[in-house]
Amino acid sequence: MTVDVDKIRLTGFAHGGGCACKIPAGELEAAVQGLVGQVAPNVLVGLDDGDDAAAVLVRDDLAVLSTADFFTPVVDDAYDWGRIAAANALSDIYAMGGTPITAINLVGWPREKLPMELLTEVLRGGLDVAAEANCPVTGGHSVDDPEPKYGMAVTGIADPQKLMGNDAAVAGLPLTLTKPIGVGVMNNRHKQTGERFEHAITQMAELNRDAAQAAVAAGVRAATDVTGFGLLGHLFKMCRASGVAATLDMSAVPLVEGARSSLEEGFVPGGSRRNLDWVRPHLTADNSITEDDLILLADAQTSGGLLIVGEIPGHPVIGEITVGAGVHVR
Repeated sequence: MTVDVDKIRLTGFAHGGGCACKIPAGELEAAVQGLVGQVAPNVLVGLDDGDDAAAVLVRDDLAVLSTADFFTPVVDDAYDWGRIAAANALSDIYAMGGTPITAINLVGWPREKLPMELLTEVLRGGLDVAAEANCPVTGGHSVDDPEPKYGMAVTGIADPQKLMGNDAAVAGLPLTLTKPIGVGVMNNRHKQTGERFEHAITQMAELNRDAAQAAVAAGVRAATDVTGFGLLGHLFKMCRASGVAATLDMSAVPLVEGARSSLEEGFVPGGSRRNLDWVRPHLTADNSITEDDLILLADAQTSGGLLIVGEIPGHPVIGEITVGAGVHVR
């Protein structure tokens, strides 16, 4: 295949970008309703509460974590897509309070449309981020696919007494967010215009390792990462699993530079609107909160930060866990 790779826009080969291509939360929950996975005494975390990774006890002081995550191109640069996808997959292990120990690549590639040298760049990006995480990539699986997809299946380990999960949020504790939100809007703008936003790429490729280690050291028991279901979606899932409510302070939620102005110009991912529609029946808001505010809070993130029930130095407190049900925005 003779193609000028510099002129290829990878996002043009995808119906949705990054975690915005997830099956909508409501549809996914309907599909898995009643399925609880393998019931066994050594399964510490399974399918029930939609946690970031599964956890299986292998001995009293060791749990093995398992997860997989892959998606369509979120940016046009193949190397950057690989970096972002790897950071996103590794994040599931960090969100559980674990350490990744090995990963395998997951690839779907339209081999008659895109040159293999681009796939090499995607894989190189993934390898570089995995190396930063000290997580060897030990194999993988690929299929010929009309739409390019890349990600990883990751295995990790954790202290079973220090696992962080969706069902352990306690009323009275603060909520901390470790990365600004709004990259879904920025990625949608990139897909439509070709503009490149280095700060958004840098943020998405950043590991959640340090934040996770700080959370574990602080004794945090409830956390999740903010990805395709948006801040509101992932917070609602945590509240539902824990039997609590939450209040968000919109003025305290950090936004990626350019996200609000891009939203005002109409660059809104369809996944972000679907997220808001799903959460809205469980959502209340002060009169000062606009529809644009809610779309940003529901924005479908790719490789977002950790949402932590507790306070972590260096990261903003954006709200608190309360008694009741649902999410309130003020």
